[in-house]
Amino acid sequence: MTRNLLVGLLALTGLSAAQSPQTFTGTVTDDMCMRADHSQMKMGPTDADCVKACVTAHGASYVLFDGKNVYTLSDQQSPEKFAAQKVTVVGTLDAKTKTIKVQSIAPAK
Repeated sequence: MTRNLLVGLLALTGLSAAQSPQTFTGTVTDDMCMRADHSQMKMGPTDADCVKACVTAHGASYVLFDGKNVYTLSDQQSPEKFAAQKVTVVGTLDAKTKTIKVQSIAPAK
């Protein structure tokens, strides 16, 4: 009984340990054009203008599209300067909400 309790506590401790930051690469877009295709929205002359317009005028959120998955970005200020650009985001992923807690964003190399 004591052994089972100890094993259970160790497993719980392992699950609650802080996640290590991961690196994600993709395009900064908005959750109205999640696949980074702005051809239908035409909210500006460029994709970057469209992303910014969707966020500021229509209440959209900045997201990262990696070609397959869409992740909401916890930081909704920094992504503006990278709108429609390929970037590298460092942060921790909440897999349940598909949200990246952003530590840094930089242009992809």
